[in-house]
Parts: sequence; structure tokens; C-alpha cells
Amino acid sequence: MKMNFINKLFFIVPAMVLFSCHNDLDLDPTIDPDSFTEENVFANETEAKSALAKLYASLALTGQEGPAGQPDISGIDEGTSQYSRMLFSLNELTTDNAVVGWGDPGLPDLHAMSWGASNDFTTAMYNRLAQEVSFCNSFIDNAQSLTNSDEVDAFVAEARFLRAFAYYNLIDLYADVPLVTQVSTNVPEQNSREEIFGFIETELLEIQDLLKESGANEYGRVDRVAAWALLSKLYLNAEVWIGEARYTDAITYSQLAINSTYSINVNDENGDGSAYDELFKADNDTNGAQNEFIFAINFDGNSSRTYGGTTFLVHASRGGSMDPAAAGINGGWEGLRTTSALVNKFNYAVTNSEDGDPIEWADGRAMFYTDGQNLEINTIANTFTDGYAITKFTNVDSEGNPGVDEGGDFVDTDLPLIRLAEVYLNYAEAVLRNGSGGDLQTATAYINELRQRAFGNNNGNITSGDLDLDFIIDERARELYWEGQRRTDLIRFGDFTTGSYLWPFKGGAQGGTAVSEFRNLFPLPSNNILINTNLTQNPGY
Repeated sequence: MKMNFINKLFFIVPAMVLFSCHNDLDLDPTIDPDSFTEENVFANETEAKSALAKLYASLALTGQEGPAGQPDISGIDEGTSQYSRMLFSLNELTTDNAVVGWGDPGLPDLHAMSWGASNDFTTAMYNRLAQEVSFCNSFIDNAQSLTNSDEVDAFVAEARFLRAFAYYNLIDLYADVPLVTQVSTNVPEQNSREEIFGFIETELLEIQDLLKESGANEYGRVDRVAAWALLSKLYLNAEVWIGEARYTDAITYSQLAINSTYSINVNDENGDGSAYDELFKADNDTNGAQNEFIFAINFDGNSSRTYGGTTFLVHASRGGSMDPAAAGINGGWEGLRTTSALVNKFNYAVTNSEDGDPIEWADGRAMFYTDGQNLEINTIANTFTDGYAITKFTNVDSEGNPGVDEGGDFVDTDLPLIRLAEVYLNYAEAVLRNGSGGDLQTATAYINELRQRAFGNNNGNITSGDLDLDFIIDERARELYWEGQRRTDLIRFGDFTTGSYLWPFKGGAQGGTAVSEFRNLFPLPSNNILINTNLTQNPGY
């Protein structure tokens, strides 16, 4: 049975948690003063570790009962409110990577890029991240009573990382948000994107030596490499977020992460010719993929049940003529597909295709299901066969065995939030954007390492002359699709709202159309604006 850090501790802390103010999240989701206030929570290191597990679990789960009942976030379906499911909704459904056929209020507006300030999904994500900040603040405040313990000091550093990660998401999605670092009942002031950026940077630099050394922490918890990797992401986006090019810093911290104990998974456990698919299988905590995961959300089909996470990714991407049992589940939800814009980024060889559409690829990352599926989308709503399906995430292990949930409802597969392959791509992009301290030859070697894994040989290798920014944005799509990165990448390349790059149904037009630049940001929730008069809404909303 799969059992990780978070899952273990759920058996310790079910009653301790600490949601007496969760309904307030609809009104003022920046504080949760009742979190972690019980004295026995911090009686010793063991209890503090249990409280720490809640901080990680807040990104994985959605309430106290799971998969439904007593939700953390009200006003939206509980399963939908899970962090990575909403990250997918905001950073993938808004792009060329994904469409969904469901008609939940506000959901069709995401791909059409027509959301408003009361959109359920943009609101719930803001509240989810605010809750994480709140939980981290409370943990940090209360853990001070055990500061003589080196182990608890490391716990506090992990909590500070998770808080910084939440703020990384907040400035990416919403820009100017309140910076709250202590539990308080005061209505917070709004801070600038620059101020939040500076806070994240300072926190990560301060905690890098307080976190455990590379590979020294237990699986499911971060170490100092996570701080370096997040810094590389932060600096890569600095020019967009604060108007300052920080590509040299992106190279520096990418190199630190690359030179750590983490490694690109090359273990083709199932012998299919590519080691890429192992990253997204039910045993990705043990099959070699875990060595590439710098920061991941951990799931177990029995002990950490949610309708978000990889349960969502596996079920929602199955339908049509697909066999759910082949994915280790009891049925598909017939929702998620992709657009031809993503499919066409992969080189392909057509076999037995009467209409000339691609059905086979040499690149093992092209994990598309084509039988009965149309490459082009004519109708998004309730038409699963329009658009190729994606089989990237699955609930079977490397030997073909399904996950531990015998009913086939809930998925074991862990979800990487930061993996070493992304850091390789960060390094290469920063070099191409004229950062110092790296070189084109090394960048090319990193890209070829990823492509050799994908192709199972050297046939996909490139030369340094092939490596430019156009190649990088497409390679990021090929390597990282459906991992919550795409919107951020497109914004950084100037392609998200503009007419320079169109995809099917961008802006609600079948052939795609440009939209207003203000949609590079999501709105602050309208109810928060009403309650907190210190907040100014993002332009355009």
C-alpha cells in the first residue's frame, strides 16, 4: 500500500484541524486566527510534525471529511476547490493545452477568456491560496515555543517555503494582494506585486540553509533544492512581474538545483521505450520518478481521497471509446481534451489515417488518444470526441496494476508541482534571454537529455543552432503540458492575450482571436473587494 508523509499523518491529526473560521473565507480569506491554536498541537516535535502535515495537505485535499463534507472553501463544489484542480482550470483551460465540455457556472468562460470578477474558479483559487497563507502563518507563530529544537526549526522553514509558494501563485494569478505574515483580525492592506516579489525572494534566500540538504528530507516534504527551484521560476518571470530582468539569477539558482542530488528519470520501468510516462503513473513515488520530483502533491486512493488532484486528471480525461479500466479507474467523466495547437507541436508520422491526421508519434511525450476522436474541435460543450484525448496521467503502476482503491474512484498518482525537467528548461530559456553564468552548449545538452528520454534514442536531438526562444516555448509545451504551467509561460512570451499566437476557441472564436491585455491577470474576488475597502480591483474588471 502506498503511504507517504502526508498520508501517515492524516491518521494522527484528523480531529485537530482547525477550521472553525473556514466559512469566513468567502468574506476575508486572508486570516484564520483559530488555526493551530490548541496548546497540545505544539507540545512536542511529534505534534508539531502533525501540524506541519496539514500545511501540505491543504494543497492536496479540500475538507475535513474527504472527498466531500465539511469543505474548507464554500461557494463552490468541494472537489473543484482542490488546489491543483483549480491551478489546471486557471493555467491550462485558459490556453491551447486543454478544453472541457462541462457547463459548470463560470467554467466555459475560462477557455473563452471571458471570466468576470465573480467567477467561481478565480474566486475559489484566491481563497484556497489565502487559506494556505493563513495556515502557514499560524503554524510559524505557534511553533516559536519549540524553537530550541533544530527539527522544529526545519519545520518552520518548510512552512515558510509553503507560504512563499502560495504567494508565488498569488502574484502570478492576481498581482497586487495583501501581504499577511501574522495571524490577525485586522483588515489587511493591499501590497504591490513588487513588494510581494521581494518578500518571496527574501524568504527563499533566508530559508535555503535552514531547509534540509538535498535529498535528506522524507518523500513528500521539501528541502533546500525546492527553494532554489522556486527562485529560478521567480526570477524567470521577474521581467513580466516587476519589470526587471533577473535571468542571471534564474541561471544561478537553476544550476544549484541541477547540481543537486535530484536527477532526470531515465528508468523505463514498463519497457515501452520512453521513461517519460513513469512520471505520471500510480507508482511514481517509487519507480524512479520521485528522484525528479523537487516538489509534489502526494495522493493515495485510500487515505487521501479527493475529487481534485490526479483523480480529476485521470477521470476527466477519459471518455468516448477509451477503456477506463486501462487507466485503473471505474469510469470516465468525459470532460478534458486538448486542441490541435498542442498536438501540432509534436513531429509525427501518419499511419492508417484516411484524413491525414496524426495518430502515431516518435516523441513519447505525445500521449494522445485518437480512436474516435477528431483532431479539430467544432463544439466544446458536451462533445468529448471533438479534440484528442490525453492519456498522460493514469492510475496504473509501471507493471500495469491499478491503484489501491478497489472501487476505482480515487487515484494514487502523485502530482509534480516542480520537477527537475522544468529547471532544465528554465536554465535554457534564461540563457537565451541573455542571462550570464550559463552557456548555449550546456543548455542544448540539457534539452537533449529530455528529448533522449522522450524518444528513447538520439533521433530527437537538436543542435545549439536549433535552440531559440520559439523552440523553448514549444518544448515547454511538449514537456510540461497539463502540469499547471502553460498560462504563465504564454504570458512571459507575449502570446497569451495577443494575436501573435492563436489557438482553437481562444477568446471564444473557433479559429481563435486576441483578447484584451487585462486578462493576463485574474480579478480579485468581488466579495473581497466589498468587504475590504483597502483593495483595488485589477484593471478591466
